Amino acid sequence: MISFYLNGKRHELTQLNPNTTVLEYLRLHEGQTDTKEGCGSGDCGACTVMVQRLPNASQPALNDENGNKGNATPPFYTINSCITLVSLMNGYHLMTASYLADNPEHHPERALLHPAQQAMVECHGSQCGFCTPGFVMSLACVYENNRMQTSLEAANQGDAKQLSYDEVVASISGNLCRCTGYRPIIEAGLLMSDIGQQREAEHSAVKDLTISLATDAMRSTKESAVSENVSTELKNEEPNGMVPALNDAGRQLYMPKSLDELNQVLAVNPQATIWAGGTDLGLSVTQHLVDHEVIIQLSAVEALKSWSLLDAKSDPSEGSDNEQASSQSLVLGAGMSYQQMLPVLEQYFPIFAQVFERIASPQIRNMGTIGGNIANASPIGDLPPILLALDASIHLRHCAPNREESGIDLDRSDSVYTDEIIPLSEFFLDYKKTKLQAGSYVVAIHIPLMHDNQHLFIHKISKRYEDDISACLLAVRIDVSTDGMTIENAKLGLGGMAAIPLLATTCQQALVGQAAEVASFEQAAQVLSADVTPMTDVRASREYRSHVVQRLLVKCGKQLVAGRQTETA
Repeated sequence: MISFYLNGKRHELTQLNPNTTVLEYLRLHEGQTDTKEGCGSGDCGACTVMVQRLPNASQPALNDENGNKGNATPPFYTINSCITLVSLMNGYHLMTASYLADNPEHHPERALLHPAQQAMVECHGSQCGFCTPGFVMSLACVYENNRMQTSLEAANQGDAKQLSYDEVVASISGNLCRCTGYRPIIEAGLLMSDIGQQREAEHSAVKDLTISLATDAMRSTKESAVSENVSTELKNEEPNGMVPALNDAGRQLYMPKSLDELNQVLAVNPQATIWAGGTDLGLSVTQHLVDHEVIIQLSAVEALKSWSLLDAKSDPSEGSDNEQASSQSLVLGAGMSYQQMLPVLEQYFPIFAQVFERIASPQIRNMGTIGGNIANASPIGDLPPILLALDASIHLRHCAPNREESGIDLDRSDSVYTDEIIPLSEFFLDYKKTKLQAGSYVVAIHIPLMHDNQHLFIHKISKRYEDDISACLLAVRIDVSTDGMTIENAKLGLGGMAAIPLLATTCQQALVGQAAEVASFEQAAQVLSADVTPMTDVRASREYRSHVVQRLLVKCGKQLVAGRQTETA
């Protein structure tokens, strides 16, 4: 059974096609037509809805580091409802634009609009109105999180701080408007806090969107009273990971809660579709009309959402050709979302973290996972080239192919599987082909920590600065000598330049042993064509890609020299 709240009311599902998206459920099953479909592929943000993990629900939050359950009030975040399976809402409160206003029962004319809604009205931020609900939800999300954070910092005293221009722009970076223009929408975002503060001064509080155990409006779809303890109620009704949580006309969805359950379910269903965030797989449903027969959803497997540091002696991946391999490796669970990874990367790989604002949109970063981005094997994926440059390794698990061969008893807690940790450079075989096979999944990514004499440079080229697919991406790691004057090792990860993400090995060798000067990078750029022959498509021509990557490599050389000069100044 899947259990969640929709606009304050409890929903329990058992008989539902596992391929049903949140948007489809809202519009076709519940008649909630305030959420619109624009592109159906997670690009435009018209279908944006807001989600909050229910208090103390055992399922880890998708955008909290390590699935942290310690916050008394979990944060809000946005998702694209058009490509998100409704099953991913298990243990969450799902909110649409119609829920934001404080509507007295049976008197909608007395509704008190949410500050995000009121600001859009006052700033004339809507024209045709099709994209407006999505913008409102994105603005409401940043408003609510800002109000929550301000309350915590002020020990529950004081009003919400004023949002900055950059914060407002970042919050709507995953929403597209085709008529009004962004100026009035941004103005609305800047006005929200003032409206909220004015209401506080007038003792007209903004509606509390968080599920309240004392709220009479919290009724199930059967209008039965909600339990006094939501978290206990949810835990008692969590899906059993060994049996289908959803079952409809032979189509099934499993929700294992541990690696052991995942191993066993996958061993019995090796051909199942493994679903993490689904930001790419969701398009198979909405664009290619695929009706997946068996889905194994990973959202409840906490072990896949954790990270750790491993010493070299205990990390089996520390066998790379990185001559200055770190004494420690950062291990990221394959189920970690971009948003979960961000604070970790800010601590250990700050240059890597800086690229995240250019990867997709807030809605996608809240759902998309590192394991999914790699397993998808897209030649234009943003993470693989960077991880290749960092000498990352990938931890794969191969489960027994079927019950007969494995002898697995689903009533037992053990399972049969083999683990394999290989360099990421060996994972990609051909276009959309990898080392993964039926019954396999990605467990984690191992990244050796960098030394002081190792330098990372990342450059992404796309038509839009944010929320856009790469035309090409270059990630370069340069290891220099102690005096900083000689290149001792080099790794060049390329995306969008071939059928798979790859290392430019010829170009790398051309740099090794050379002086750490711009001229060395200019010479190495001339042999880049020996490593790749890019294609021409709608994003860029072959000639453009080749020329741009050559110039980006030279730019990395200039950055290296400039950094050295700054250090010695």
